[in-house]
Amino acid sequence: MIIACPACSTRYAVPDSAIGMDGRTVRCAKCRHSWFQEGPEAAVLPEDAAPEAPLAEVPAPAAPVPPPPVPVEAPPAEVAAEPEPEPVRPAAPAPQPVREAIRVPGKAPAAATTAPEAATPGDTAPIAPPRGKPAAVYDDTTAVHYADESHSSFDFAPPFRPRRNWTRIATFGSALFAVVTLGLTGAVAWGGLPDWLPIPHQTFSQAQPDLQLDFPRKRQDRKPLPDGTEFFSVSGTISNIGSEARKVPSLLVVLRDKRDRIVYEKEVVPSKRKLAPGEAITVNEALTDIPKAASAAEIGWKPE
Repeated sequence: MIIACPACSTRYAVPDSAIGMDGRTVRCAKCRHSWFQEGPEAAVLPEDAAPEAPLAEVPAPAAPVPPPPVPVEAPPAEVAAEPEPEPVRPAAPAPQPVREAIRVPGKAPAAATTAPEAATPGDTAPIAPPRGKPAAVYDDTTAVHYADESHSSFDFAPPFRPRRNWTRIATFGSALFAVVTLGLTGAVAWGGLPDWLPIPHQTFSQAQPDLQLDFPRKRQDRKPLPDGTEFFSVSGTISNIGSEARKVPSLLVVLRDKRDRIVYEKEVVPSKRKLAPGEAITVNEALTDIPKAASAAEIGWKPE
């Protein structure tokens, strides 16, 4: 059947099986207009088709008539000649409708693949295709489109990516945080806080059990030397007041200025590292090259 686009009037020749008896939605390949095409109607014979000629009735042969009794001399009567029946002429078949091939955009028209049928003896002349317009191959994939040509959820798709397990990620993060916290706590407990932290640091270590420091302030002062220089004198005692022998750590002497700022530090090693119960040692230390701003001294146990 031949269908035409209602928008651009482009005609297409499509097989009846592509449309169906109930019709279907089609789309124009030229202007992309979609419309509903009704199904083909019942086939109607063309007007120029000649009706089949009825078969000529063949008359029954007449019974022979006996000759009348005539004298012998008379000539015999002529037998009437029988009429010859006319030959039966077959009816001419109805001409097939001419199908107009579809021109597919982007494809060259192909030559006709089938030759025209041979004319029967009763045909007057075969219907020749229109010249100057070669037939093209019908391509149903580009000429007819359907209304449901949308993306289907059942089409092929790559595998889904695994979803992130946030519970497992939170567990790993908590475990890592706990390990880092315990490590920092142990490092601070073992070696103390680093010096670069902007927080006040402990100047002296904690008091040692059973060890007593006695450094009177009046014995910590500047003293001149014969060459005119000055030194800072530190003098005092370390006593073991316990009932057990104790290990004596190093001392730390800190000099401060009038604004209570540390201007000088020095470690003092005692003359004896272990004191018996009730034993005491004397510490005398002369600090040279001290700043002139130093005005007071503090003595305590040196931090480890």
